[in-house]
Amino acid sequence: MNHDAPLLEVRNLVKHFHVGGGLFGGRAGVVRAVDDVSFSIRRGETLGLVGESGCGKTTTGRCILQLERPTRGQIVFEGRDLTTLGEDELRPVRRKMQVIFQDPYSSLNPRMTVGQIIAEPLAVHGIVPDPAQRAARVRELLGHVGLLPQHARRYPHQLSGGQRQRVGIARALAVEPALIICDEPVSALDVSIQAQIINLLEDLQAQFGLTYLFVAHDLSVVRHISDRVAVMYLGKIVEITDRKSLYDAPLHPYTKALLSAVPIPDPALEAQRERVVLGGEVPSALNPPSGCVFHPRCPIAVDRCRGEVPELREIRPGHRAACILA
Repeated sequence: MNHDAPLLEVRNLVKHFHVGGGLFGGRAGVVRAVDDVSFSIRRGETLGLVGESGCGKTTTGRCILQLERPTRGQIVFEGRDLTTLGEDELRPVRRKMQVIFQDPYSSLNPRMTVGQIIAEPLAVHGIVPDPAQRAARVRELLGHVGLLPQHARRYPHQLSGGQRQRVGIARALAVEPALIICDEPVSALDVSIQAQIINLLEDLQAQFGLTYLFVAHDLSVVRHISDRVAVMYLGKIVEITDRKSLYDAPLHPYTKALLSAVPIPDPALEAQRERVVLGGEVPSALNPPSGCVFHPRCPIAVDRCRGEVPELREIRPGHRAACILA
């Protein structure tokens, strides 16, 4: 295996959903959830995927995991295009790709104990066939995520939100994956607990050499954990670069608007900085605008933006943006 090659490459990913036409069941239209998205993630790296609700972040993650089959495009993981594999071929690959879900309340089976939840993937993939060894492995995994051995006997409803999310992380770690897709893993938690979970994810990455795709809508959360950040809007990536470049010198007007909405703890600085206020609402993915999808809300849009689809091009070394005026 070429260790210099990216662990994951997403190439021109497209995912459309056909929407029914009500009473008579005809097709009313197509939701363009993900529209020509490309990026790569190197081993040991964290790529943050940021955008408003409904922009296609979670759908992108589900397509990578093959929980949703893409309409078009390639998803190359460890040199294999997952879109060409059948269910039997995908099974061993799924052990290497895991997910931490957004909601720690609905992602755990309420009828299973914590020990059973974490042990299930070990049994399904035949990693630890012996029940006694499996119980020992569960205790080890609980220790890795900051929980006690006695938590294995409890049910999800007996745990706090932060503890439940730690169980979800332990379940993802159980099969020793190479890539973990974190689908807004802290958005349902209190702010103080969010910091604990982010620190835990960073510690586990350093300990086990994990690679993360970190999906979020909060740029302040992504700033702490990501090496690079990709910004999505209405199914498209509009900017992608390393963390420092994005926060210090954003190029796309949408990224600038997102960053201006992140509060600054210093009241003096908060009062001085320039706010970018976007007009209107996010257009429907059923009927996206022509040209640049951001032009109806863009404060610097010109007539050319209405008819020309901007290419995601490299404007500075390692810094790409989809804006004809950047």
